[in-house]
Amino acid sequence: MDEPLSYDLHIHSCLSPCGDDDMTPANIAGMCALKGLDVIAVTDHNSCRNCPAVLAAAAEYGLTALPGMELCTMEEVHVLCLFARLEDALDFDAYVYPHILPIDNDEELFGHQYYYDSNDRIIGTEPRLLISATDIPFSAVYELTEGYHGLMIPAHIDKSSTSLLSNLGFVPPDSRFTCFELTDLAHLHQVRRDNPYLDRCRVISDSDAHYLGHIHEPEHTFLCPDRTPEAILRALAEPE
Repeated sequence: MDEPLSYDLHIHSCLSPCGDDDMTPANIAGMCALKGLDVIAVTDHNSCRNCPAVLAAAAEYGLTALPGMELCTMEEVHVLCLFARLEDALDFDAYVYPHILPIDNDEELFGHQYYYDSNDRIIGTEPRLLISATDIPFSAVYELTEGYHGLMIPAHIDKSSTSLLSNLGFVPPDSRFTCFELTDLAHLHQVRRDNPYLDRCRVISDSDAHYLGHIHEPEHTFLCPDRTPEAILRALAEPE
């Protein structure tokens, strides 16, 4: 029998320059466990490099954590890319990194970009500005993510910037994604009315947290037969 799993699948660690320095892997996992979440994903801008530490920390608390990334396309559309296997996420990361615009991070202007190990210690900083766009078009993301056994989810499509609807203005008719993210589910009826393609898709709502206190309470759930990453991705990919 399927069980309801509470989730927050859009959380930024301190690898994202806009993420607070307290957003370490262990702190994130601890806060998610304290709030009673079942499934989480850390999705830093254009990088999966803190996912190994996040998955290790989550396992200590009995949480299921999916490795992920918030990819910024060439149109500056943000897309969540979630994976069941850490190896696939890191291979995806290795593909994406050369496609990020080669702009250096200015820590005073944008913030730190810290890598952590499984003991929650800083092991390095990322020199390239991760919030830059890539040269990957939105139209290529579904097939690209699928090639690494991942799931593409257009992020916060009701947001007034860096979203599918704000930046492209419509859902491309050749789209293949089956799940999308809304910041505010009160917008769901209007968004689906204006974009009939979304009627066939599952909707999720996440925190997009950059601070520990902004991580969601266990208010949103989806049904899943078990808590394995593979089963979770399959459940998210299926229409509601």
